[in-house]
Amino acid sequence: MGEIKKPDAVGVFGNPVCGDIMKIYLKIKKNKKGKFFIENIKFQTMGCAAAIATSSMITELAKGKTIEEAKKISNENVALALKGLPPIKIHCSNLAANCLKKAIENWEEKSGK
Repeated sequence: MGEIKKPDAVGVFGNPVCGDIMKIYLKIKKNKKGKFFIENIKFQTMGCAAAIATSSMITELAKGKTIEEAKKISNENVALALKGLPPIKIHCSNLAANCLKKAIENWEEKSGK
């Protein structure tokens, strides 16, 4: 949890229905094989406990992954990693996966990748 100073990318995503909003910060590096990967990831979330839990889980799932691997993290992956969410809170897993995708899109736009 927290903020990365001078991040390589930032993604913001919210759910207007429930009022949850999430911000994800990425630090991206190139590995020895020339692939870009998520070296560090942090989040700030204003919302319910489920939104905070999914925010934390997306950081666990994405850290160390290549950009290609991170793009494949789905809403279902987040919910399964948390060993399920109450049906009324499934939208929170969508928030986390979508916010990660927004951050990656931000990096791609900034870096020209």
